[in-house]
Amino acid sequence: MDTNLTDRLKNRDEKAFRELVEEYGQLVFRTCMGILHDREDADDVAQEVFIEVFRSVDKFRSDARISTWLYRIALNKSLNYLRDNRRHKGSLLSRDASAVASAAVTGGNPLEVLQDKEKMKILEQALDALPEKQKKAFVLSKYEDLSYKQISEVMKLSVSSVESLIFRAKQNLQKNLLDCYRHSC
Repeated sequence: MDTNLTDRLKNRDEKAFRELVEEYGQLVFRTCMGILHDREDADDVAQEVFIEVFRSVDKFRSDARISTWLYRIALNKSLNYLRDNRRHKGSLLSRDASAVASAAVTGGNPLEVLQDKEKMKILEQALDALPEKQKKAFVLSKYEDLSYKQISEVMKLSVSSVESLIFRAKQNLQKNLLDCYRHSC
């Protein structure tokens, strides 16, 4: 990160803040989306991330990468949001109905749309069932395509710990998905 931009952020330069949002907005949104699986919630939390950055930019160590700091804030805010808002927006039926209507308008196959939506829901449930550290590591690896070294910096763990977390996350996901398909969840 440009130390000039970091200095400008610390001086509360609004233009620098806009540059930060333009540069890292998608990174933050994708990270939130990887945890929350809902566009509106991810948008809301991403905004909270940048508000937090603006409020606490003085705590940022200029020798660190700002992307690492943003990943950490986005992960923590997303997980806190999940804990605080254990709810589902709308019923599955209404979301499915809108997916079918959308497929009809675009000429897609409504049955395939529903099947894909159901598969995604099952995968999201399996991911949500992972222990928090495994979920963080997996999301950063698979959704953000970060290296193990980068993940270790974000999570403040050793590279071998990250490797272990991702390995266990994959095992747990596989087990959860197999259990789900065996029991027709």
